[in-house]
Amino acid sequence: MNPAEDYILSQEEPFKGILLQLQVLIETTIPQLELKFKYRIPFYYLDGKPFCYINVPSKKKYADVGFWSSAHLTAHLDKMTTDGRKVMKSLRYTTLDEIDGQVLIEVLQDAYNVNHKGFWK
Repeated sequence: MNPAEDYILSQEEPFKGILLQLQVLIETTIPQLELKFKYRIPFYYLDGKPFCYINVPSKKKYADVGFWSSAHLTAHLDKMTTDGRKVMKSLRYTTLDEIDGQVLIEVLQDAYNVNHKGFWK
């Protein structure tokens, strides 16, 4: 098992279930993504460039899907948080029921379309 998958499976519930659901949605929406273990978290790469990550921050009570090219995103910005970060935006989930698959898919497709633009605007 690779370290990224080990990270996901070692999480406590409900976060393990949330991360597994996010993994399925991400990998079925953009199958050419490569799951790596970077920055001590599961990180998806597209054509060798960072794309998005999934994470359960220590001492936090949520799962995070952060988008590398978030400075260029336009889909569902009202559902995303920056939480004091200057550039990164993410979708956050505290329960499995909070995951709106359609919203995540639309944000993933938006990120796919702007990924070539890089991190900064």
